[in-house]
Amino acid sequence: MTRRRLTVLFVAALALAWGWLPDYSITLLNYIGLYALVAAGLVMLTGVGGMTSFGQAAFVGIGAYATAWVCTSPAVADTLGGFAVPVLLPWFGLLLGLLLTFAVAWVLGSITLKLSGHYLPLGTIAWGLSLYYLFGNIEALGGYTGIAGVPPLVVAGVSLASPRGLGLVIWAALLLSLWALHNLLDSREGRALRALKTSRVMAESMGVDSGRYRVKVFVLAALMAAVSGWFYAHLQRFVNPTPFNLHIGIEFLFMVVVGGAGHLWGAVLGAALITLLKAQLQDVLPKLLGATGNFEGIVFGLLMLFVLQRFADGLWPALARLAQRFLKPDSPPNPVAAAPLAQRALPPVGEVVLEARVVTKRFGGLIANNAVTMAVKAGEVHALIGPNGAGKSTFFNMISGVDDPTSGDVILMGQAMNGKPARDFALLGLSRTFQHVRLLGHRSVLENVALGTHRRGHSGWLASMLRLDRAQEAALRHEARRQIERCGLAAHADAPAASLALGQQRVIEIARALASQPAVLLLDEPAAGLRHLEKRALATLLKQLRAEGVGILVVEHDMEFVMNLADRITVLEFGSVIATGTPAEVQVNPLVLDAYLGGSDDFEEAAA
Repeated sequence: MTRRRLTVLFVAALALAWGWLPDYSITLLNYIGLYALVAAGLVMLTGVGGMTSFGQAAFVGIGAYATAWVCTSPAVADTLGGFAVPVLLPWFGLLLGLLLTFAVAWVLGSITLKLSGHYLPLGTIAWGLSLYYLFGNIEALGGYTGIAGVPPLVVAGVSLASPRGLGLVIWAALLLSLWALHNLLDSREGRALRALKTSRVMAESMGVDSGRYRVKVFVLAALMAAVSGWFYAHLQRFVNPTPFNLHIGIEFLFMVVVGGAGHLWGAVLGAALITLLKAQLQDVLPKLLGATGNFEGIVFGLLMLFVLQRFADGLWPALARLAQRFLKPDSPPNPVAAAPLAQRALPPVGEVVLEARVVTKRFGGLIANNAVTMAVKAGEVHALIGPNGAGKSTFFNMISGVDDPTSGDVILMGQAMNGKPARDFALLGLSRTFQHVRLLGHRSVLENVALGTHRRGHSGWLASMLRLDRAQEAALRHEARRQIERCGLAAHADAPAASLALGQQRVIEIARALASQPAVLLLDEPAAGLRHLEKRALATLLKQLRAEGVGILVVEHDMEFVMNLADRITVLEFGSVIATGTPAEVQVNPLVLDAYLGGSDDFEEAAA
């Protein structure tokens, strides 16, 4: 039995048992489906994208109120005229709800998602409360009394007035959503989304527009909540503001945390557990305590503490690990023919591809880099060395778009890049590694390296959800696997990146950078943590890249590695350039020897 077959068996069993279950069970299953739709959107937003929202209940309210107003307002019937066929009104309501939700979520996301830390969830609380009170204070929406008389859905002439009939549609929509979201995560767009949570700086350096992706996943989660609200309105046939209050938004987030914030099926598990537990506690607790009240909130709080302490990643990962003992791994899908990716035309050898002109960076009164001028040419290895604190990493960040210089100019491929984000540097052919390794630790080496191919693919979210991107995805993964083999990690391609040694993780970053087919490659301490034979293999790879015409800039402390590899060397001390030249010239420069405070032995050993 595999996971895929178990999932199909679960869906089939649910479908076969649907007609025999009692009405109360059907009602609970309907609410589980509605809540799981919202929770699945929150998994994408919080568990994958790394953004916490307490306001999803407000988007459920937009979807519910939109369809309730369209279906009951005489003004709508007069406006639509001949189109106001009763069976079509709910579908007009769905369209209006999605349009309103899209507009509201895009505006709120563009504003709110610029916040960071605890300010972001506080911002979602603010607009969640605002929308809740807005629902109750608009007379056209019935105020706090609400809107009654919402008609049932009619599909292909079949009325879904009964919860049993509508429940089938709710669960079909949920399962289709989970399938589409799973496809999205298994694509270049999904890799970009996962990178948002781990490191936005790394994602931008791979060519990902992190701000745009954050807004898009925020809108996606809001639209799923709106669909849930649309179903809710036609299930209840009545809408008022109470189900869209802030504490319901907190409940949705609670479902995600309990089930497993990074797992789509965890949303279903969390929704089921909280819904069933809430239904039981509302009956049991008043009898035990001899009083009425919302005592289940206390139990939920204690449950949250228990889950966070014992199951920090949620219950679904724990169940998945347990199931691995009994389930066989799914067989890999049939391979799709991988067409070769488009190749970048590299500039001629000797042409300046990256240039810094009198670049200065100040942090208040501290000058990190002072009028640094340096050029990297195609087909050469240029090393940047200097003592700790010399300003190498700051300079690296400025010439890769991570940070902006206070003054001076950065020129990449003949274009001025001042003020442009790192993704624009990536678009022009610059790729880099980081001093402190930045990987998706729980994802495979292959997925990490495939992130480097982001700019070489073009399929969007809808194509990914519908699996129309499989040919392109196969090509991107083929390129990623080729670079992994090139860097000597073929045996670890399917292993989690975090399971490898630090030196190997640095090699993963190099393979990821190469997957973008760069014209300029920036390597920040690539040899750190590597053993002798691994360093020799890395030097051989860099020499091969140099022969292919790639311009390479290396920051490194291993003088033997640098002296045997670099064509030219620039030396920094206290943020200023004190020497530039060939390895032989730098080794005898007295300023360099003084900067290293007796480090001449290192240079002599490297020369030997």
